[in-house]
Amino acid sequence: MTYLLALIAIVAVAMLCWKAFGPQRPSGTGVAPTRQHRIIGPDDDPEFLRRLSRERHDGESP
Repeated sequence: MTYLLALIAIVAVAMLCWKAFGPQRPSGTGVAPTRQHRIIGPDDDPEFLRRLSRERHDGESP
């Protein structure tokens, strides 16, 4: 039982040390930073989709 309590105390101290001295977060209001929209694939790129639509439209009428 003593070993279990010692283990819990060690884990608690380790967590407190990590919070105090661990990797620093940027200070702010606590709101998650907004993610910038990044194009992952061609179907996420509005310009690519516009061009596809234009090419499809131009190809339909001979």
